Amino acid sequence: MVVVIIATILLSIAIPAYTSQIRKSRRTEARTAVLDLASREERFFSTSAAYTNSAANLGYAAFPAQVGSNYYQVNVCSPACNAGGPAAPSFSVTATPVAGNGQDKDTQCASFTVDSTGRQSALNSSSTDSTATCW
Repeated sequence: MVVVIIATILLSIAIPAYTSQIRKSRRTEARTAVLDLASREERFFSTSAAYTNSAANLGYAAFPAQVGSNYYQVNVCSPACNAGGPAAPSFSVTATPVAGNGQDKDTQCASFTVDSTGRQSALNSSSTDSTATCW
């Protein structure tokens, strides 16, 4: 009986800690996805002298597009539509967790953004800047 109680206590501590670490490790997928999409925008700009909102021009079927293991979706906005973003021509790429897969419970890093100037930012679930924690 004592062994069962001790095991229960250990599991009640270990499982939430493990889940938190899994969520943190999946953030890499979001950062990689926004940087990849930003590089595709720059490649498009180098041949067209303009940024695009077209998913097809950037190698996707549609936006928002689920990426990697489908824990995040990315979207692009041109000209940049984020608050305080650079003037046109510009773009911003944002990754947000896909609802219902567990990653949407990551309250520290609810979105990742890169804009055409290379500025990286992140917001928590309260829309407060969490760039230092997430990037």
